[in-house]
Amino acid sequence: MPFATNGDVSLYYESTGTAADTVVFVGDIGFGAWQWAWQHRAVAGPFRTVVFDHRGVGRSDAVDGPCSVAALADDVAAVLAAADVSRAHLVGAGLGGLVALALTHESGRVRSLTLLGSGLGEADPMAGFAPRDDATALRTSTERLLSAAFRDEQPEVVEQVVAWRGDEDAPRHVWEAHTAAVDGFDPPPPYEVTTPALVVHGGRDDQWPVEGARALAADLPRGAFLALDGAAHLVGVERSRIVNDRLIGLVESASGES
Repeated sequence: MPFATNGDVSLYYESTGTAADTVVFVGDIGFGAWQWAWQHRAVAGPFRTVVFDHRGVGRSDAVDGPCSVAALADDVAAVLAAADVSRAHLVGAGLGGLVALALTHESGRVRSLTLLGSGLGEADPMAGFAPRDDATALRTSTERLLSAAFRDEQPEVVEQVVAWRGDEDAPRHVWEAHTAAVDGFDPPPPYEVTTPALVVHGGRDDQWPVEGARALAADLPRGAFLALDGAAHLVGVERSRIVNDRLIGLVESASGES
């Protein structure tokens, strides 16, 4: 199994494909790789993909106390190095969006930046937490992450997400450590992030308010904002076709830049 190392932290990752351009997925608080099922299917093949577990999640090393967005960005850099990725297209969700933004600001290795359900300002990421061994709490939490309309239309997807979360979600202390990273994040000046960027947000996301995402996109010199009215926090699940079309379009256009 492939692991990257950042100091004394081992980070599990998986790489698929051999294409020249690589899309790297940076996950949300506490979620396993299941969260990328919809986007991974769309980009794997035309592009190489890298999916990894944040520290404390899945097969990566455990979290010992609070962590920071900067430390998590260093973890991503370590994964890029281990996977032999010189430049990447980053896709970040929630916490992962902040991590991707920080790495983009500090590194010349990012070709494009896509943020899903992420933005600056106040957020309540712990609202998504539920113990893995509490099926009722997992279902209630998952229902908060998806709109009522989506739940009614695709109940089988809700059942699948609940099952995946029961297998893969991180324990409470990891959620708390990652939430501390969100709370302590000092964002870089957005005008200094000149990478092509797409910020996608659900209009009914009550964990990461849409206003912070809209403001971030407006301040990014090459940022575009896509609001999907009616969608909740898991916007990449609810509106996967639209999200994937826009993501692939950004990756393709940015791949042609030097």
